Amino acid sequence: MNTFSKYVVGFAGVITVLIYGQYILVPFIFALLLWFTVRVFTSVSQKFPIYGKLVPNKLKTILTTIFIFSILYFFSQLILSSFKSIIDSHHDYNDNVTALINLINEKFKIDLQSYIETQYTEISLAGMAEILFDALSKILSSTLMILIFTIFIFLEETNFSHKLKQFLTESTSDYHGLNSTLNKIEWSVAKYLGIKTMSSFITGLLSFLVFYFCDLNFAIFWAFLIFLLNFIPTIGSLLATLFPVMFSLLQFGDFSIALIILFVVGSIQVVIGNFIEPKWMGNSMNISPLVSILSLMFWGLIWGTTGMIVSVPFTVVIIIILSEIEYTRPLAILLSEKGDINEKK
Repeated sequence: MNTFSKYVVGFAGVITVLIYGQYILVPFIFALLLWFTVRVFTSVSQKFPIYGKLVPNKLKTILTTIFIFSILYFFSQLILSSFKSIIDSHHDYNDNVTALINLINEKFKIDLQSYIETQYTEISLAGMAEILFDALSKILSSTLMILIFTIFIFLEETNFSHKLKQFLTESTSDYHGLNSTLNKIEWSVAKYLGIKTMSSFITGLLSFLVFYFCDLNFAIFWAFLIFLLNFIPTIGSLLATLFPVMFSLLQFGDFSIALIILFVVGSIQVVIGNFIEPKWMGNSMNISPLVSILSLMFWGLIWGTTGMIVSVPFTVVIIIILSEIEYTRPLAILLSEKGDINEKK
């Protein structure tokens, strides 16, 4: 078997493992992301005079983990209750939908009503709810695995450095090199998560103010949906803007409020996503825009929405690892944004 065939077989094997092992790998990945988040919060808490000095590090880790899980639980309940309210109140918008259809028929001289009536039998609200609750049940069932993985990662962290030294006893340079690579990965992923969370929070908060002044129902839900979808590169912000715009059409039955939301929220997304966030990120990601899109498609194809969310940090980790191996450094250069993989962060 030649070298090319080995690479093809190896790549096919990796893809197979990623697809069929996702029920274990995805909770483990989220556990790692949670571990990174807890470490960042714990590190930031050191700057608070009283809390940073008096509270032991292990207790800080426990308190931070409980705090993060409490926030996740609160917002998961918010999503469930908001979605149930939207489902229960969908009959309230029937008159607005009819008015909107008539308006479109008059403006564009088409018979949209007939088309909807022929397609309506194929649209099952109960079926949509069943799909959603099935997805939510999978998430909830994974929560326990995520928590278990996170606990064992923290337990492993205590002795990991010592075990790594013992494993690489023959070469001190190997240990320092590997430790440096791990630190670089941790720094890049932690910075990405921190900045992305902050920019998504600001986007969601400003969008909430827009929804509030436009009197859009379930404003908190739509703002939180924007916060979540902004973690998906490129297409996430587009979807996050379209969902409340479409709902505003149902609620108000005309295009005026929808256009205001589309323009203002869209402008917020553009300013934060294209100017503020890249300035905060600097060169820490060092990913080619084309590679970022391809990575989004690749991980989305394998792991769906979850893959889209983790596509950027995954690609960052891959580039860092490739840059540390001599015969894969040219590939890391091609995947990077400007070809400089030795740039200091």
